[in-house]
Amino acid sequence: MPALPFALVAIVCYLAAGLWQSLSLARRVAERPAWVRSAGLIALVCHSLIVALAIIGPHGLHLGLTQSAALVGWLVVALLLIASLFKPVLNAGVCVFPLAAITIVGVVGMPSRMIESGVSPGLYFHILSSIAAFSFLAIAAVQAALLGFQHHALKRRQTSGIVQVLPPLTRMEQLLFELIWCGMLLLTVAIVSGFVFLDNLFAQHLAHKTILSLLAWLIFAGLLAGHHFLGWRGPKAVRWTLTGAATLVLAFFGTKFVLEYIFHYNA
Repeated sequence: MPALPFALVAIVCYLAAGLWQSLSLARRVAERPAWVRSAGLIALVCHSLIVALAIIGPHGLHLGLTQSAALVGWLVVALLLIASLFKPVLNAGVCVFPLAAITIVGVVGMPSRMIESGVSPGLYFHILSSIAAFSFLAIAAVQAALLGFQHHALKRRQTSGIVQVLPPLTRMEQLLFELIWCGMLLLTVAIVSGFVFLDNLFAQHLAHKTILSLLAWLIFAGLLAGHHFLGWRGPKAVRWTLTGAATLVLAFFGTKFVLEYIFHYNA
C-alpha cells in the first residue's frame, strides 16, 4: 500500500487545522473547534496508516529517528484531540499540527533503517509508556509556551487579540500542571520498566538516553515539588517545563540522531 497519497492528505489536513487555529487565536477568523477536530481526525487516520507501514516490518520494528518521531507525532495529536473534548487545550494545535505534518515528511522522505528485532512484551510496554510520557509532556511544553505568552501580554497590559481567546490565566496554569502530572506518572513507569525489562540501561548505546531521561524526571519532579510547597507558577513554571521538555527531546531524539547518523548504529 503506497504511503504517499495518505501522507499528502494528512499533511494538508494538519496544516489546514493548524492554520485555522492560528487565525482564530489571532481573531482573524471565527473559532471552529469542530472543524479543526474533524480536519485533525482525518489527518490522524491517514497518519495511522503511514506509521503502521513505516514501523511494522517482516524482520522486526523499524524504530529509528523518523519512525519514532512520526509515532510520537501521531500519539500527541490523538491525545490532543481526545483531551480537547474535555479540556480547553485545542489551542496547542497551533504547534502540534504543523509539527505532526513535519514528522510525516520525515518518515516518508527519510525512512530510517534501524530495526528492533525480538522485542519482548516487557520492552513493548517500556516503549509505549516512554512514547506516551513524551507525548503528554510535549503538549505540556506547548501549553507552557502559550502560558508564557499570556503572562507576558498581561504584564504589558495587552488584553486584546490572542489573550482574549485563551482561557483565564489560572485555568491555563491548572491545565499545565495536570498535563505535567500525567506525563510524570508515565515517565516514572517508563523509567522503572526500562530498569526491569532492559538488560543494561547504562550500556554504551543507551547511557545518554537514560541519563537525560532521569535528568528530565528530576526537573519535572522539582517543578511539581516547587509548585506544591513553594507556590511556583507563572514564568518560573514555564521555564522549568520548557527545560524539562527540551531535555526529553535530547533523550528521545538526540540520542537516536547520534546513533543513526554519526555512529551508524542500525540494530
